[in-house]
Amino acid sequence: MRVLITGTAGFIGFHLARRLIADGHEVVGVDGMTTYYEVRLKVARHELLKKHNGFFEQIQMLEEMDRLLEVASRHPPDVIVHLAAQAGVRYSLENPRAYVDSNLVGTFNVMEVARTLKVRHFLLASTSSVYGGNEAMPFRETDLAAHPLTLYAATKGATEQMSHSYSHLWNIPTTVFRFFSVYGPWGRPDMAMFKFVEGILNDRPIDVYNNGAMERDFTYVDDLVEAITRLVDVAPERDRAVAGDSLSRVAPWRVVNIGRGCPVNLMDFIAEIERSLGRRARFNFMPMQPGDVPRTFADAALLETLTGYRPSTPVADGVAAFCAWYESYYGA
Repeated sequence: MRVLITGTAGFIGFHLARRLIADGHEVVGVDGMTTYYEVRLKVARHELLKKHNGFFEQIQMLEEMDRLLEVASRHPPDVIVHLAAQAGVRYSLENPRAYVDSNLVGTFNVMEVARTLKVRHFLLASTSSVYGGNEAMPFRETDLAAHPLTLYAATKGATEQMSHSYSHLWNIPTTVFRFFSVYGPWGRPDMAMFKFVEGILNDRPIDVYNNGAMERDFTYVDDLVEAITRLVDVAPERDRAVAGDSLSRVAPWRVVNIGRGCPVNLMDFIAEIERSLGRRARFNFMPMQPGDVPRTFADAALLETLTGYRPSTPVADGVAAFCAWYESYYGA
């Protein structure tokens, strides 16, 4: 199978590409190598992927439609997994245009490729942030997700709706997956896990929002990749709903949560980092950030029904793996 993955120099795209290549598949990896965070880390991820014959690298922005279609036509994919996006909830307050260009225009172009080449399954990354101000827990795929709290969440919700329209109009089997606080080795420097470890190792106070009264459904990256890999083979079909399904009534389209379904208190998460590093943190307690939410909690029942799998890596194990990678990569 040939899979076109966008964002292969990114955290999740790198891990997914490496897994699919190891499973014997061919991966066409498209990435713009943007400077949102250190490009050196992105290059290092791609260098590891390029050691395998099953990986083809394409460096370009998704907004470059002609080039995107040309490379996809030269390497026609069976499946597209669209992971590339301008990430980060807080950065959307500083540079909102980046989210419109990357998340909306870029996603439209990828959908056009999927339509033109008639792929058998289009998979689109979304986020738990689309649940916005919802208070009912756990978050279910069938819940209303119409009140985003940040532009980041709004653009991801918009891409969900865009993909539904294309699925309906062009009969493209489409799965949207909503990620919940993914962490693990090779994570992004803007993510909380990275900042916490970096701060603790350098004896700098770490910023803790809402005075630590936060809970997150932390999901280890290998669990996420396992779930996506299984979902690749479960393309939605019209009128083939399962129990608790989010399958559209008018398109081969569904949305699936990928999370452990086990929220962890932020201070407990930091305590695991302290244990793993053998060092104590110093705290800079801060109020809640605009657009943030105090708790996330995934209902993973649909994922388990569709794939027979749900994320289960204990936080202690995932934290230890990240800390070991960080200390090895940065020589801490």
